Amino acid sequence: MLKYYLYTALSHDTFDSIALDFYNEETLSGNIISANPQYRNTILFSGGEVLQIPVIEVKAAETLPPWKRS
Repeated sequence: MLKYYLYTALSHDTFDSIALDFYNEETLSGNIISANPQYRNTILFSGGEVLQIPVIEVKAAETLPPWKRS
């Protein structure tokens, strides 16, 4: 079962900025868009929209030194 955080969008949030805040990686914004198809055409949020943010495990890049990998 997929778990979600609930997030209330702020004025001028974007999928990229939300992904950066939650995952520390803008390129994972597609996960948020897929979980919220009703907003897929939204560029800038007005504020107040409640989004489901999928809980995902972000793996460390292989270029990181071993002590920084999870």
